[in-house]
Amino acid sequence: MPKTTSPAPTPDLESGVDPDARADPDVGTDARADPDVSTDPDVGTAASTQTEATTAEASAPRQRKRTRRGRPGYDRETLINKATEVFVSRGYDGTSMDTAARELGITKSAIYHHVKSKEELLHLAINRGISALDSAIEDESQRSGLNALERLRAAVHASVVILIEYHHSVTLLLRVRGNSAVEIEALDQRRKIDDKIRALVAEAIDEGGLRSDFTPGLITRLLFGMVNSITEWYRPSYPVDPGTIADAVTSMAFNGLEV
Repeated sequence: MPKTTSPAPTPDLESGVDPDARADPDVGTDARADPDVSTDPDVGTAASTQTEATTAEASAPRQRKRTRRGRPGYDRETLINKATEVFVSRGYDGTSMDTAARELGITKSAIYHHVKSKEELLHLAINRGISALDSAIEDESQRSGLNALERLRAAVHASVVILIEYHHSVTLLLRVRGNSAVEIEALDQRRKIDDKIRALVAEAIDEGGLRSDFTPGLITRLLFGMVNSITEWYRPSYPVDPGTIADAVTSMAFNGLEV
């Protein structure tokens, strides 16, 4: 009789699984049985770590950019110094904040990080020199053990040194015309300094140290006309040190004024 052949197993249409494969207990268990796959704690962790590293690398440039955004290009003191130079070279009225930022090589936001307005920047620029000048003259005029003429000479000498040290600040002070509240305040401070010098001159005349045929006001103007003229020609590259320049000014001025 013909040999009967059993029909081939038909796939379970509902599950889509081959019955032979489903019946085989080893099918599908290799991955579960493989300890390197199922039990190794590092499997999956490395991939997670790599993904985190990739994400961090992708976000790092944006984080650095955010850190730099808005940071000032100069510290406060350097900004004031640089801005003072710009005001002197271009004129305060002719310098906008846009111009100042461009000249300084920074953004306006970097300037506003330190000051609220151009007027505040002008105040800070002028105040550096005038405060140092006022303090020096006050100290010299109050020195004990010296007569009025000696104190006057010391005050003039100190004024020259301060003017050179704060060259741009004092230059800016001498150029203000009272066009704003800040400039009016600066002019008032300048008059107070003149008054201190004038008082010393008057005292020296009373003591007989200076000739009396010139008024204290005229002598004060002549003295500080000479001192202030230094702002027009002095440059840091000038080959004579500030102390020697101060000696020359006081010598020329007082040798012609002493009795």
